[in-house]
Amino acid sequence: MPLTDCTLDELTAYRTESREPADFDAFWDGTLAEARTHGGTVQAERVTDRHLLRTVDVDDVRFPGWNGEPVAAWLLRPRDVDGPVPVVVTYLGYSCGRGLPTDHLFWSAAGYAQLVVDSRGQGHDTPDRGEGGGTQWVEGFMTRGIESPYHYYYRRIITDCVRAVDAVGELPGLDPGRVIITGISQGGGLTLAVAGLTRGRVVAALPDVPFLCDFRRGAEISGEGPYVELAKYLRWHSPDRVRETFATLSYFDSVHFGRRATAPALFSVGMMDPICPPSTVYAAFNRYAAVDRAMTVWPFADHGGGHGFNSAAQLAWLREHGLTPVEEGTHP
Repeated sequence: MPLTDCTLDELTAYRTESREPADFDAFWDGTLAEARTHGGTVQAERVTDRHLLRTVDVDDVRFPGWNGEPVAAWLLRPRDVDGPVPVVVTYLGYSCGRGLPTDHLFWSAAGYAQLVVDSRGQGHDTPDRGEGGGTQWVEGFMTRGIESPYHYYYRRIITDCVRAVDAVGELPGLDPGRVIITGISQGGGLTLAVAGLTRGRVVAALPDVPFLCDFRRGAEISGEGPYVELAKYLRWHSPDRVRETFATLSYFDSVHFGRRATAPALFSVGMMDPICPPSTVYAAFNRYAAVDRAMTVWPFADHGGGHGFNSAAQLAWLREHGLTPVEEGTHP
């Protein structure tokens, strides 16, 4: 994949033309307050034996999300570790559900707990029963309910992701004072959203090649992936529909969430990424509010970014920030 977006110097200077709506904060304050009125309890069932794991304990979790509906998650923890441990809350890529716990062993192998949050409607364990209308005629979720921010799909899934952080305090063995959030692609965009909506409640954010940033730029220049769904949808609509669509999306642009974030953050970008073009990633990075922010740049990478090299960089960065897992000698 050739380098088709901006140069690195241009990216560091890039500023999106996306503007947030005047009622952005009121919209999200009201959305989350309403979600919390539904109450509900967090439930966890130990299922380690079903997966034949010897060094990790696994719980099958349900916590209340949008409209109080149960959201599935996996909780993985290093076995026989004393005391509460830092937890990495993980959001998933586009069209991915939580899968199996054996798909998610990296963080527990490094000594952290991990809460893997299912994506409503995208996996098998958390259905999307929300409002929608007749707009999901393209491949995925980008246009579901897009006529209004109140009905848009990402209102529901972002609410789920914030409620996952709420759930941490009700799960055993976790340190609610050391919550790290992360995700790849869609999960990276959701990480930025949660960082902006849980100010002071997460200690680090690790958005990896994030999606959901600078929607119009993505729809105009990406050659593959979900942004193309927007272009396909708008191809057959009037200019008024184009304007209204991006007005809806402005409530969900991770650029605007990042402007409210206070947690230190380590981003990543693939300079040859056709799915989340580098300029969309830098649109969020350049507006991210926390002074402590960094970017791992992978010059010849596509949407896979740095793969395992980026995971190693994340571990090193967390250690530099004093966010180490269990103390040496406490793991059997």
